[in-house]
Amino acid sequence: MQASTTCPYCGVGCGVTVDHDGNTIQHVEGDRDHPANFGRLCVKGSALHETLGHHGRLTRPRVDGVDVDWGTALDAVAERLAAVRATHGDESVAAYLSGQLLTEDYYVANKLFKGFFGTPHLDTNSRLCMASAVAGYKRAFGADAVPCSYEDLEDAELVVLVGSNLAWNHPVLYQRLRTAKTRNPLMRVVVIDPRVTDTCEIADLYLGLKPGSDARLFNGLLAWMADKKRLDHVYLDAHTQGLEGALAAAREDDTSIEAIAADCDVDPERLQTFYYWFASQLHVVTLYSQGVNQSSSGTDKSNAIINCHLAGGKIGLPGAGPFSITGQPNAMGGREVGGLANQLAAHMDYHTPGAIDRVTRFWSTDSLTPDLPQGPGYKAVELFEAIERGEIQALWIMATNPAVSLPDANRVRRALEKCPLVIVSECMADTDLLEYADIVLPASSWSEKNGTVTNSERRISRQRGILPPPGEARHDWWIMVEVAKRLGFGEAFAYAHPCQIFDEHARLSGFENEGEGFRLFDISGLAGLDRTAYDALSPIQWPVNASAPQGTARLFEDGRFATPDGRAKLIPVRPQGPAQTLSEARPLRLNTGRVRDQWHTMTRTGRAPRLMNHRAEPFIEVHPDDASSHGIGDQQLACLTSPNGEYRGRVRVSNSQRRGEVFVPMHWTDRFSGNARMGSLLEAHLDPVSGQPESKHGAVSLAPLDTDWEATLLVAGDLASDATWREEAVYWARIPLANCQRWQLAGGENEARDWLAWVQQRLPVAPTLWCDDPASGRLRAAGIDNGRLRWWLMVAPPAELPGLAWLDERFAEAQLGKDARRRLLAGCEAGEADSGPLVCSCHQVGQKAIVEAIRGGDTSVEALGARLACGTQCGSCIPELKSLIEEERSHARSEQKPEVVDVA
Repeated sequence: MQASTTCPYCGVGCGVTVDHDGNTIQHVEGDRDHPANFGRLCVKGSALHETLGHHGRLTRPRVDGVDVDWGTALDAVAERLAAVRATHGDESVAAYLSGQLLTEDYYVANKLFKGFFGTPHLDTNSRLCMASAVAGYKRAFGADAVPCSYEDLEDAELVVLVGSNLAWNHPVLYQRLRTAKTRNPLMRVVVIDPRVTDTCEIADLYLGLKPGSDARLFNGLLAWMADKKRLDHVYLDAHTQGLEGALAAAREDDTSIEAIAADCDVDPERLQTFYYWFASQLHVVTLYSQGVNQSSSGTDKSNAIINCHLAGGKIGLPGAGPFSITGQPNAMGGREVGGLANQLAAHMDYHTPGAIDRVTRFWSTDSLTPDLPQGPGYKAVELFEAIERGEIQALWIMATNPAVSLPDANRVRRALEKCPLVIVSECMADTDLLEYADIVLPASSWSEKNGTVTNSERRISRQRGILPPPGEARHDWWIMVEVAKRLGFGEAFAYAHPCQIFDEHARLSGFENEGEGFRLFDISGLAGLDRTAYDALSPIQWPVNASAPQGTARLFEDGRFATPDGRAKLIPVRPQGPAQTLSEARPLRLNTGRVRDQWHTMTRTGRAPRLMNHRAEPFIEVHPDDASSHGIGDQQLACLTSPNGEYRGRVRVSNSQRRGEVFVPMHWTDRFSGNARMGSLLEAHLDPVSGQPESKHGAVSLAPLDTDWEATLLVAGDLASDATWREEAVYWARIPLANCQRWQLAGGENEARDWLAWVQQRLPVAPTLWCDDPASGRLRAAGIDNGRLRWWLMVAPPAELPGLAWLDERFAEAQLGKDARRRLLAGCEAGEADSGPLVCSCHQVGQKAIVEAIRGGDTSVEALGARLACGTQCGSCIPELKSLIEEERSHARSEQKPEVVDVA
């Protein structure tokens, strides 16, 4: 059978076609009819079926550490929440949600907590990624309204990418842009980012600006446009206000190209080229993401970008507009229903005239009138500070892991320990958060959940339930509905299917939504769908109403905005540097972000072994000069420290880093490594408007990790439950493979260590084969039990590892053959070549094989694809392929000997 659904990863919102038999999914591919991706799918999406299965799932409710039935669990939730409210008041209860929830889940949660518990303290992890973009749009346009569509990227004459590694974080959208650029040789792409990322592969111009200087750069652009008479005064006079104040603020600093370039640490000629290109083209899209948002002045940075678009009239046209690209699959859907603490519902805020009364009347029933809060609640970081102070006595967390993702994560953990009641709705049985939970509720996951999501271009798509949830796992909306019934709110939560929730959500969006105070978010045209129509709902962009029954691709084409006077506002912006200041003790600027093949805290992607191969361990990316000055070499282990914590990872020396700056990934948790939680390094500095934390601008010190030995241990899954070997390691990382677990270990005190005895103390299977070299401290050994390989150990740096695919396959064999046993310590077949570090995850092609093919004459991406298949599926590895081709060309040129001519 085949079904259509939506990918649960980034905000691109790709359509997915699924082949299944009703109980398992055999294959996934991109939906060729979905307008977000037209059949494209990145490697994470292509591996979705590999992340499924009942192993490691939560399948039973748990109360105070004891498995219980649903009736007992729901009674406990309702009784304890009621007791907290009765003793400490409505606002002692809070919820922390996630952009991984479906819109229907979000709607029920917002209605239950704000409408019927009467607490404003409901926020979401979207606060960590999108809040500043939202605040910027609202200040400028009067609404949280992304004006663009993906087609605008293809129609643009100039695309500016700011703080966005699109190639890794939104790969399908990157491929659409790359294809569009190939078709239109006149299109230009500018990349503005402190790091040289894979996105730079398509850049015509790169500006490697100093972290935090974005607002200064765009303020300078606004002033330059004014000085060069490139402002669109016709558009400004007809549709905007605030130009004078925005220009005056921009001119408070020196607006010469030389001064701006010095402040941003970029080349003056490159800066002037960017300014000229932006001012000269009408069809300009500026696409920005976390590099702009995750700042203590992220809202101002967003408005500095928007100011330039308004000033040039570069909005409301095909191929034009300020385009904030969303990080999570349903961050926008959560905002639509009021999932942020400063929102009510349906894009109504507490300060919107009449909004509290309007939502109260809509949610009321004949016998029950909700008592809505009168003002905003605590935003994410403030929420956990309130828990620490004791103001919040009960917290319900759904589909997210604040013990890892929030800044000052160790303080968050202390707050969770202190909170009297922590309820966690989660689909996985092993996350960092569960140890703090009093009540654990097993939730459904992708392929089981049924509802809608909204992507970065305002497109609502169906995520369809294809498989039954495992065990007793239930949908989040159902869990909350059952709790509401037990608390006496059943009449207001009489939902039997998500289509009923969606219908109510759609009706609320159009409720009293007309006249001067109209709200842009309006999907009233989708109200009244029965279950059949809801199940068949095709992707559509809001607004969807009587005026736009087929949806709306682009906003503000008529120049009318959602402000009281219908005009957009240019906002005065005064650039601010990062709040986390550098010092002699913390001299390095920390940047954080995603890697290509992983997602959030790896609870899903960590289940697909091939997604672990591209970047298998937590790492620290460092400029060669900084590595040298700190006495650290490539692939050496090192430690970053801040006042709040530390991070241990393997160094990757890279010229893509600016001097004085380091980059670490956000994904690793205590389930995958020791001391590799990025959030433990960051201080909790917030944007004063949006409340979004400053996650891109930490201040850290760097030092080598003191180790005497490194080892790689492969172990069968059933032997890895205790993992006592990590207790004495100063560094460890767990890397799931298809048939075993890989543990990368390092520690001290290696003198005269008896490694064979070490293994015997920690594993039930004694060494069977070994090769020991005490003089060098090297050892290879293996344990075989009843003909099956149970563990394999190499004591040596991981650079000496063979390719592990062959060894991994041996763990799946019921009986090792003689030849396999003979080759076991070598770790590979006789004559088998190691393919090197993985480059193409889709087809599992390594660097050595690619380099060999390049040296053999395959000197283009197309030729490599024809020979090795790399780069032919999702395309995410194409920038790396191009880099390898260029490296080999440079290497070949450097080895050319000068021609000797004898004229005698």
